[in-house]
Amino acid sequence: MSAEAVRTTPADFADARWEDILPRYKDLAQRPLDDVDAWLCDWSALESVLGEAATLASIAYSTDTSDPEREAAHLRWSSEIGPRAAEQGVRLARRLLERGHSRADLETVVRRFANSNDLFREENVAIHAELSRLSARYQKITGAMTVQWDGQELTLPQVRAKLIETERPVRERAFRLANRPYIEGRDELAALFDEMLQQRQKLARNAGLADYRDYAHREKHRFDYTAEDCLRWHDAVAGTAVPAAQRILERRRQDLGVASLRPWDLAADPLGRPPLRPFADVGVLSDRAARIFDQVDPVLGGYYQTLMEEELLDLDSRKAKAPGGYCTSLPYRRRPFIFMNAVGVEGDVKTLMHEAGHAFHGFEAMASQPLVWQRRYGSEMAEVASMSMELLSSPYQDEAHGGYYSEDEARRARIDHLEGIILFFGHCASVDAFQHWIYTEPEGADADARDARWLELRRRFEPGVDWTGLEAERIARWYSQLHFFQYPFYYIEYGIAQLGALQVWRNSLRDQAGAVADYRRALALGGSRPLPELFGTAGARLVFDTEGLADLVAFCEEQLLRLAG
Repeated sequence: MSAEAVRTTPADFADARWEDILPRYKDLAQRPLDDVDAWLCDWSALESVLGEAATLASIAYSTDTSDPEREAAHLRWSSEIGPRAAEQGVRLARRLLERGHSRADLETVVRRFANSNDLFREENVAIHAELSRLSARYQKITGAMTVQWDGQELTLPQVRAKLIETERPVRERAFRLANRPYIEGRDELAALFDEMLQQRQKLARNAGLADYRDYAHREKHRFDYTAEDCLRWHDAVAGTAVPAAQRILERRRQDLGVASLRPWDLAADPLGRPPLRPFADVGVLSDRAARIFDQVDPVLGGYYQTLMEEELLDLDSRKAKAPGGYCTSLPYRRRPFIFMNAVGVEGDVKTLMHEAGHAFHGFEAMASQPLVWQRRYGSEMAEVASMSMELLSSPYQDEAHGGYYSEDEARRARIDHLEGIILFFGHCASVDAFQHWIYTEPEGADADARDARWLELRRRFEPGVDWTGLEAERIARWYSQLHFFQYPFYYIEYGIAQLGALQVWRNSLRDQAGAVADYRRALALGGSRPLPELFGTAGARLVFDTEGLADLVAFCEEQLLRLAG
């Protein structure tokens, strides 16, 4: 088969079955490796085409989870084709490993190949397929969740938007309603998680590992930190960020003038000012974002303009649309795609800034790295890209810079953002610690024990909020955290990356242009270099220790004092 035949388009595979794809891999498996560079290019081209076809099916399903044809297409790619393609990829990587290579720019890629080869077991292909089906079921269940509000059917993102309202009874009602579908669906979701847990532990046992925690850390190519480092990070958060969060929450309680802070008191303005309403429709959200990014860096602004012009944005919240937000890559055309559920609140601006950071990472890496594997960066650096953009864009979000807010509103938004960062560390630690426990302790297989452990961790990492009489709602929080179901062990990265992003932002306060240039240089490296080098290029270091975390938490608190005036 010629190289031209391999380089087809995603449209050619839109309705493909595995038997249509397998010959492409067989050709690569049988072709002599006389010219390994050309062989790698052809393999990369095939992965780009198939990757984009699969991503397009996933996007179509997440934009309408009620459409059975979209669901079937997504499942065909995720559970039938995807695991088999991954198996063939491991076999091709084995050919490269056996032959050897001399390219320095492939050092990190080959290390990942070797790790995946060591981890691969043929019997796990079917398990990965089953996990994809279970993940799609979670999307379907949660995508269908709606509530009634004064005779109107609202999505959960729409009702959660009411948590910023000034009237406390409205907020309480919204909080209880937003949790009700998860409380009512607890048994179904717990049973679904039981199935996922069993399948994940099988993956680990088949690979000769003690448990799924060890498997997940290997699978995610965590070469530069360990499970023990994560546990050390949890302790650092408990010792530094949690006390800072308690100080923030106590100020909020005093400003609100309430005897105790309830969970529906955490998003509203503590001084009783009207909620920030940065935009009325997603067109305004997107147009003003373009102006903001252009001021952060004109090249980044150009990237965002491309997203708008090529209709690579799906920003509004709709019935049957999957919850949450993400940025994904279309590797064939070398473009990102942003998905979110905007409802006109302050958090939507932050979400778009965040997902745009991911998109800029994609643009830079896809333009700079020739092979698809060199563009596949780890999630730690991916989140540095997104969280740094939240912070780098913050000075330009006022109306004077073409943004969303008056000067006073922009200050409020920045204070909310920084307070949210400090509060987030405890949430992040509890999510990661919960998963460490689930997959390493026998009690993790018991649904009631999981709920009890979640409550215990929340009490450690989330003090300062009165949850009296709300145990079911507090338990519901973990069922609504899609990472547990769809992306296990993908969460500590947010905490690691937030500390990297704070360092990038601190650098920008001294030299904005220089910090952004370093940021872009790091993004352009994609996944071609080890994680500490990527952080270093961005002007940051990995932080797991109490001293390093305390330094950055103190920096946040200093900035909060400055903004408060």
